Amino acid sequence: MPAAKETVGQIEYYSRAMKAPRIREAAIRLADQAREVGWTHEEYLAAVLSREVAAREASGAEIRARAAGFPARKSLEDFNFDHQPGLKRDTIAHLATGAFLTEASNIVLLGPRGTGKTHLATGLGLRATQLGHRVLFATAIDWVARLQAAHQNGRLPQELVKLRRYGLIIVDEVGYIPFEQDAANLFFQLVSSRYEHASLILTSNLPFARWGDVFGDQVVASAMIDRIVHHAEVITLKGSSYRLKHTQVDSLPSTRPENTAE
Repeated sequence: MPAAKETVGQIEYYSRAMKAPRIREAAIRLADQAREVGWTHEEYLAAVLSREVAAREASGAEIRARAAGFPARKSLEDFNFDHQPGLKRDTIAHLATGAFLTEASNIVLLGPRGTGKTHLATGLGLRATQLGHRVLFATAIDWVARLQAAHQNGRLPQELVKLRRYGLIIVDEVGYIPFEQDAANLFFQLVSSRYEHASLILTSNLPFARWGDVFGDQVVASAMIDRIVHHAEVITLKGSSYRLKHTQVDSLPSTRPENTAE
């Protein structure tokens, strides 16, 4: 018994020295199980270390998720695919593997408001944090404000380099508010700086043909779209707003068919 207590004491000391307190907990908790089942020394060590690694990864994912700035935690598991019958589950499942991140590819989610674009973008962003990637989420207007502040302080190149260290940037609500020329140019620089280096997820209520109206320049819009979609999965969501599903409102003004007579 004294020898066992001494061993436990050594484990406690080593786990503190390594700043890995979960090793101590796992070693004590798994010791009896290892004896009963007849684990080898290697199997026991692997089991103990696996608990520490799993706990660290979970902790790291939580830290990355908090730092990402998601407006709300919405997982892919909670997405209502029944409201989007045309959306292929296999497509989303493949994107959830994070392969697009290692390829520096993009995802574009198009469709009327309330059809789940932000939910999917957030769910994929959360999944990216679980896979070990750093993520930042903001609306298009907030991204432009951040870039304008960096530009005014003479630090735009440094800011773009800093942002490129994030494996994924999510730009929500492209098209809800038109950009002025300077803002459009700054946004173009953000897109260009990440082209074939790091991934973007963009959501928009407008088709690409209308992006020229948003950015006030068809040439800039075309060049931007070209870079975005060159390596991208473009997903179009359809239907009415899910948020209006249980209300008496049939549709929002922006989701009604446009007057094609003009």
